Amino acid sequence: MTTATAPSTAAAAARPIPPELTRLAAEHGLTLSGARPTLPRYLAQLWGRRHFVTTYATARMQAQYSTAKLGQVWHLVTPLLNAAVYYFIFGVVMHASHDVPDYVPFLITGVFVWDFIGSSVNAGTRAVHSNRGLVRALHFPRASLPISSVVQLFQQLLVTMGALVILLLAFGQTPAPSWFLVAPTLVLMAVFAAGCAMVMARIGSKNPDVSQLMPFVLRTWMYSSGVMWSIDQMLRTDQLPHWVSTALKLNPAAVYIDLMRFALIDSFSAHSLPHHVWPVAIGWALLAGVGGFIYFWKAEEEYGRG
Repeated sequence: MTTATAPSTAAAAARPIPPELTRLAAEHGLTLSGARPTLPRYLAQLWGRRHFVTTYATARMQAQYSTAKLGQVWHLVTPLLNAAVYYFIFGVVMHASHDVPDYVPFLITGVFVWDFIGSSVNAGTRAVHSNRGLVRALHFPRASLPISSVVQLFQQLLVTMGALVILLLAFGQTPAPSWFLVAPTLVLMAVFAAGCAMVMARIGSKNPDVSQLMPFVLRTWMYSSGVMWSIDQMLRTDQLPHWVSTALKLNPAAVYIDLMRFALIDSFSAHSLPHHVWPVAIGWALLAGVGGFIYFWKAEEEYGRG
């Protein structure tokens, strides 16, 4: 027996459904089209679309520079060019490299990590709004869109991490047991970035102008995350209010950057890390990942309207 669906949620929002129709739909097992599923069911639906998420992310990554002559090489060249610019401005002109051992490894590690976090947040802002046609045409868990954006950027990060290791070896870093800490740091970063992307996806779906503000927000966040300069060194020399010092040290981007530097750079010691750094890193990942997912799920039935 073929089942039907009740009117869409958009139509239901426009006019109330008469009680007799509601009773008739319940008798015949009809459900509201586009209604938000329960959280466990939503998780199951998302897991069922996992192959779509990874395939969609891979296709977007391969198509990103398909018209450029260097092709996928730009995934590596772009953060390296950013690092070169930052080195000239901050390391040479502004002398941020003073009293920072292994400044080049310090800088390129920070740039590679920040590029993933900042790009994930920025991509999440446009994930739903820029795919309105897909959202309106097909029924699927909308969280697939911001998550696929983060998966795409994570795939790029894994490629650039290989190049980062080569660069670190070239600048005198030696493999050590601490390098195994890269794996849990990457996982925590990915969960945190995915949560932030889902938060921004919901906000950006209703307020597209937010995407115009994000470059300014992300630039401010980057400068306060110690990408080009040492937060620990600055706190030793400058007398800042306690709340400012605490905010800088517990800044989630700075926490993940510092963990990656601690894992890969010989001269970056545990004294440069904030207190209880691993609980802080796990806490940020859970807060953003779980909280961001629930926040996005709450508006599931609203995406694609208007």
